[in-house]
Amino acid sequence: MAKTVEADPTAAAKAAEELKRELARLVRAIVHDDEFSAETVDQASRTLCALKDLKANRRSLSLRLSQSSVGLPEEFRCPISKELMRDPVIVATGQTYDRPFIQNWLKSGKRICPRTQQVLSHTILTPNHLIREMISQWCKNNGVQLSDSLQYSDEERLTEADRDRFLSLLEKMSLTQSDQKEAARELRLLTKRMPSFRALFGESLDAIPQLLYPLSQNKSLSSIHPDLQEDLITTLLNLSIHDNNKKLVAETPMVVPLLLDALRSGTIETRSNAAAALFTLSALDSNKALIGKSGALKSLVDLLEEGHPLAMKDVASAIFNLCINHENKSRAVRDGAVGVILKKVMNRMHVDELLAILAILSSNQMAVEEMGDLGAVPCLLSIIRDSSCARNKENCIAILHTICFSDRTKWKELRDEEKTYATISQLAQNGTSRAKRKASGILERLNRAVNLTHTA
Repeated sequence: MAKTVEADPTAAAKAAEELKRELARLVRAIVHDDEFSAETVDQASRTLCALKDLKANRRSLSLRLSQSSVGLPEEFRCPISKELMRDPVIVATGQTYDRPFIQNWLKSGKRICPRTQQVLSHTILTPNHLIREMISQWCKNNGVQLSDSLQYSDEERLTEADRDRFLSLLEKMSLTQSDQKEAARELRLLTKRMPSFRALFGESLDAIPQLLYPLSQNKSLSSIHPDLQEDLITTLLNLSIHDNNKKLVAETPMVVPLLLDALRSGTIETRSNAAAALFTLSALDSNKALIGKSGALKSLVDLLEEGHPLAMKDVASAIFNLCINHENKSRAVRDGAVGVILKKVMNRMHVDELLAILAILSSNQMAVEEMGDLGAVPCLLSIIRDSSCARNKENCIAILHTICFSDRTKWKELRDEEKTYATISQLAQNGTSRAKRKASGILERLNRAVNLTHTA
């Protein structure tokens, strides 16, 4: 539900309030309804974006009104936005643009100068201090206040020295191994501590290939120094946290293959951070499909089977996120995820995370059949009896519901369980709303079978 507000501040305020009410309604639906749909989440996301855009438009409107009253010099306008530049930067052709607008232009994949249409030899943005000082003086002379409208992001607070340091560290990646290790360690620390350095990688299509040069040039994994691999993979993880980088990182051709190499080799921290990077990147639907097609699920399942405590949560999170994609569910099942996960659950290892994966896989018929064959029913019933976690009980009964309605031979186990422990009846009374529905559905089926038997 997006609205466009041209110039009426009152209308803008009313629209904002309406969007806030709609957002509150959607959030309540997500929080309180266990059966909320994906469309509800999408609507909430769209409403939040509309509210953000409305706020930005109101700030822009205020600035435009100030500019129009005093005659803004043309050279102070950004060629893209046509508005007063707040952070003028110079591109490779020598043209000046407002940083956020030229950044968006470059992030959309365009590699030409908007004004001259020349191909950019690089996408590094250099601050235009002269124009910035002239704009500042003009604003002061004409009573234009930029402070309320000026919202500098982390990347806009970088100094020229920071950018020079960034380029210098990337250049070291093609030098000796000693230089590479030193630069990789520093980039790992900088991208961990400073979001601005994460954003810098989005300004140049060459930055990530430069970062990963030491890994891409080594044909043998054994020839890569473990510390160097760990620092570079962890830097990739840090970059992936920055929302604007997710698409760029995942679609850089060498990234996913190198993450898969890291899942299979190196220190356990390297492997864990590679899994965490895949999890973070898979927040984008397009990345879920791309990563799934790469064969990543097999490597993740293999690492999960190893069961190293440091890696388990990151691996489970990555598998769960990827399996939201329908095709990836089938891939995970083919790659042995059900057997590996069920074995861990039976051994009561990371039950919370792994049950969530089984629940999402239970919409796949092959997964359901495999769960039934591998003894999932008694395992899930025992968790419902013993666990104090309402979400785990809910996931268990949801999986049981799917298994038993798919395979009638499993109903005897449920009847025996109900006679001995009344497990399902108790959940139908005390579980979450979703658990109650699933448990009641099973009880109804059990009672109907008993009545049919008596009638016969």
